[in-house]
Order: sequence, then structure tokens, then C-alpha cells
Amino acid sequence: MSQNILVTGGAGYLGSTMVPELLAAGHKVTVLDSFMYGQNSLAHVCHNPNFSVVRGDVRQESVLLPLLAKADIIIPLAALVGAPICARDPVGATTINHDAILMMLKHVSQHQRILMPTTNSAYGSGDKDNFCTEESPLNPISKYAIDKVEIERALMQHPNFISFRLATVFGMSPRMRIDLLVNDFTYRAVHDRFVVLFEGTFKRNYIHVRDVSRVFLHAIAHFDSMKGQIYNFGLSDANVSKQELCQRIQKYVPEFVYIDAPVGKDPDQRNYIVSNAKIEATGFKQAHSLDFGIQELIKGYTMIRNTRYGNV
Repeated sequence: MSQNILVTGGAGYLGSTMVPELLAAGHKVTVLDSFMYGQNSLAHVCHNPNFSVVRGDVRQESVLLPLLAKADIIIPLAALVGAPICARDPVGATTINHDAILMMLKHVSQHQRILMPTTNSAYGSGDKDNFCTEESPLNPISKYAIDKVEIERALMQHPNFISFRLATVFGMSPRMRIDLLVNDFTYRAVHDRFVVLFEGTFKRNYIHVRDVSRVFLHAIAHFDSMKGQIYNFGLSDANVSKQELCQRIQKYVPEFVYIDAPVGKDPDQRNYIVSNAKIEATGFKQAHSLDFGIQELIKGYTMIRNTRYGNV
């Protein structure tokens, strides 16, 4: 059944992969985006009559509310994503990641459906045995994670929500980001042949950008049975440390060398193992492995050799 879907920030890293998939599934999609990075990442879907695009700021009620009123489903992707950019622009982070979402929640009806990406960085840092399920205590460290936790709590008051606590996303996208960890390390392997690790034993979970699109489509198709729930979303076989990630990359770039720094700390202190059993119990199966993504990125980086594709 075709739905009217509003995707804020739909020209970004996640959205520029997700929007074409939503259209291919027969939905009508409106994207609201400020195009702050000067991207044309949705040029390839402009031919589709079910695609509409609005250049505007998600923080402006006069822009958002008319679009919100027409939507059956809202997917709020507009955000300053990641700890570094939020630290650099805390005002922008607060107004986009926090205030604009609260404003949106104030105006949505009880019948509209909201599919929200949050973050499993909300689990913070723990010891090597820190195994996290959706019921685990939250310990957000960065401003990005703190704002996402507060938004998720507000979202839980809406009767028709699903929250996905995304693992660190990787893979090629029309609006590329090379500052995400797998993307970054693979870029360094291809172009620099080395990386210096801070706290290389710290673990986190990972997920391919195309699987993010797939799980949102899965949630739309199974909304009634999934609504009102929070789901961790990552690869169950990709709870790996930075050292282990580098070893995976070395399989495909043998010249790549990684060095553990004897001093210094990673500003992003995440260290945890995440369970994805709950989303898998809904019948969803991830399709893109960490190794697949590394090989894809190596091909992509033959075309990319600059830093304008990151958020920082």
C-alpha cells in the first residue's frame, strides 16, 4: 500500500540511499533538506513523479508544518550527525537534533507514524564485557548521544513510533561521508596506507547504509507488530574493536599498517557489544556484511580523494 512519506534531511548520507528505495517500493516521498553540503545526491530520482523536494530548514515551523500535514509517515533524518560536528556547532546541534524534533512531535497527530533513527552510542562506555540490549542502562557521553536519548524519550510518548538505535553506519552513498569509522579507516588504508589508533581495543557495532534503508522498509511493512518499540540495529557478527576492523581491512589492502598509540585518548569513548536479537526476531535479516562494505568502499575510493565528503 502506497504511503505519503516525509523524509527530513533526505539528501544526506542515509536519506540519499533510503529515498530511492522508498520510491521503488511505490511510496510517494517528499524530502525537506537544507542542502547545507551543496550536494545533488537525489538527482537520480528527480524523474520520478512520486518524488517531491523542498529546500528549507527543518527548524522553521512555516516550512515544516504544511509538509507534516500531508504525511502518513515521517522519517526524521535531518541532524548534525556525530560527536565532532556537534561539539563544533553546539547551537546548531541543539536546534536541529533536539528542538526541531520536539517541535515536530508537538504537531504530529496520533495517527501519523514516526520511524526515527537514534543511536546505540547512547550506551556509552563500558568494560570489555559490556553487552547491551534495548533494556540496558543508557550512559550517553557526547552531546550528540545525549540529545538523541532525550528525543527518544519524548518519542516514546507518541502511540505510533519505532526507534532504531543505529550502530555505526558504513558503505558508499550518493552523499558520501568518509568520517564514519569504517569509511574513514578504509579511506586511510587506500590512500595513506596507515592509521594511528587510540584505544584500539574499544569495540562498537556496525551496519551497512543499505541495510538501514531495508530495515525502515521492513518497519513500514510490519508496522502494527513493531510499533511502540526500540530496536538496536547493527550486524550481529560485527561487534569488533578498532584493531579487529583494521585486520579486516588488511585482508583487502595488505599494505595497510595500523599502529596503537602509546598515549592519548579517543574523544569518542564508546566501548560496548550490542545485541541485535530483537530486530532479528521480527524476521529481518541483514544483507550486507562488514567485509562486503570494505570491498565496496575500496572501489568507491578509486573515485574519491578529498575530504569534502565528511561532516567535519
